[in-house]
Amino acid sequence: MIQMTTLEQLNSADVQTFVSTLHGIYEHSPWIPERAAAQRPFANITALKLAMQAVVSNATREEQLGLIRAHPELAGKAAISGELTVESTGEQAKAGLHNCSPEEFATLQKLNRDYNKKFGFPFILAVKGADGQGLTRQAIIATFTRRLKNQFDDELGEALRQIGRIAEMRTNDLLGYTPQLGKTIMQWAEQIGAWSDDDNGLTCAYMTDAHRRTATQIAAWMREAGMQVEIDAVGNVVGRYLSDNPAAKTLMTGSHYDTVRNGGKYDGREGILLPIAIVKHLHERGEKLPFHFEIVGFSEEEGVRFKSTFLGSNAIIGQFNMELLNNLDRDGISMRDALLKAGHDPAAIPAIARNPADLLGYVEVHIEQGPVLLQRDLPVGIVTSIAGSCRYMVQLKGVASHSGTTPMSMRKDAAAAAAEILLYVEQRCSQDQHASLVGTVGQLQVPNGSTNVIPGACVFSLDIRAADDTVRDAAVEDVLRHIETVCERRCVEANIEKMVSAPAAPCASWLMEQLSAATERAGVKPFKLASGAGHDAMTIAKITDVAMLFTRCGNGGISHNPLETMTADDAEVSAQILLDFLRRFTSKP
Repeated sequence: MIQMTTLEQLNSADVQTFVSTLHGIYEHSPWIPERAAAQRPFANITALKLAMQAVVSNATREEQLGLIRAHPELAGKAAISGELTVESTGEQAKAGLHNCSPEEFATLQKLNRDYNKKFGFPFILAVKGADGQGLTRQAIIATFTRRLKNQFDDELGEALRQIGRIAEMRTNDLLGYTPQLGKTIMQWAEQIGAWSDDDNGLTCAYMTDAHRRTATQIAAWMREAGMQVEIDAVGNVVGRYLSDNPAAKTLMTGSHYDTVRNGGKYDGREGILLPIAIVKHLHERGEKLPFHFEIVGFSEEEGVRFKSTFLGSNAIIGQFNMELLNNLDRDGISMRDALLKAGHDPAAIPAIARNPADLLGYVEVHIEQGPVLLQRDLPVGIVTSIAGSCRYMVQLKGVASHSGTTPMSMRKDAAAAAAEILLYVEQRCSQDQHASLVGTVGQLQVPNGSTNVIPGACVFSLDIRAADDTVRDAAVEDVLRHIETVCERRCVEANIEKMVSAPAAPCASWLMEQLSAATERAGVKPFKLASGAGHDAMTIAKITDVAMLFTRCGNGGISHNPLETMTADDAEVSAQILLDFLRRFTSKP
């Protein structure tokens, strides 16, 4: 490979030189840089990467399969015989695949055979991993085993995405580029991601030892970044990067650092670590902003320990429910006692509330927790609205009777009624033109059920969400009416209890416009999408205008799961967008 270290050289080179310089980026596929060359000049390295990835996405199915088949198997025949490209040789060596034990080698060979038999192309994995540091052989084998269960189209898409990730890192190497902010964010996430309430995955619940240790570390990183820091009475970690103007107003950002049980390392935490890395960058340059910049690591959003969500952000807006202090965890410990043990004064929580007049707005960076950006080959997206949610617990009461002696026409089967309702929820929420409308029955139980007894009772949860409250409410009304109809026909009683009713939180157009402009300057086509998940931003929206920037998730967009992932390069793009946004920020007209 001819070493060309600058984007300027690539932009000004003739097509043949451009293609030959990039020939090792996509394995044995010069047609990709050849087609991308027509889009020059590229404003930055991100634009170059996305242009080549777009060529792949727009290629024919035959061309895509040819690209996949141009790649070698992991620890396969080409590796053994030394026939790999220089790039593949280095990548497989970094993952230690040349040092496989006999057992590992045999496992990989069997996986290669089974995979090729099922899909007709080799298994592709960016073995340098999400952070570029290299996956372990155990992680590679685990990923290989998991993806072998995929359907063809899903695996084809994943193979192409892994090729894109490989190309991204090879482009970095070619141009001598390091996503330094992204690298820092990934390292920090890895460090605090190792601290858990238990040994099985990552669980960081409110005011546990792992939670308090995480807060202390976040506070330390904030101080090192040049911020004024405190951990407030509800456990929020608050860092302020002060303007030289003491009368300046404050722009807020942040997210939560607690997790669900056995969760991921980036949900919430990206939105804390990313702005800290930006402030550290600004501080090292001696650069100040014309406004105070406040980062809040919200102490609780998930509701795992005390079944009470958004504790941290509700305290910030002055709507913390003090009665929640009496809530007990599963060990009988009250929230009040947990706070006191951690050294906090619950009585001081009301004083945390911010004055809306002091705020310029709030911007949160968060992983998408879904597959939309992944499927569109985009590293980031701008959120238009955070979906509102209506949640219910539905208890159906029929008649329990003998499964062998009760004719089908005479049954009052609560579980059958629930099944009919569940399918209607799926049908109703699928047929609507609004893509943000979703309906979920996440819990479904037959209390004290038996194999030879017709279910006399059934309990299920119902969660209906949409980015537009009128769309959501219309679906809720239809589902509740259907429950009534089904139960009347089946002679089953229904008791419906509303658990949550949260309005949708639209993002402010003036903030979205500034995020869109920063995204375009970063070399990414702005793309807008709704958030189906709840975020601290929807709470903060009650006192100031909000906006959100989503970062792409890997592994099919999965979240609230140990497989949750993002890449250092995507974190870098998000960080550069927020940094640019801060430098060019103008307050609301």
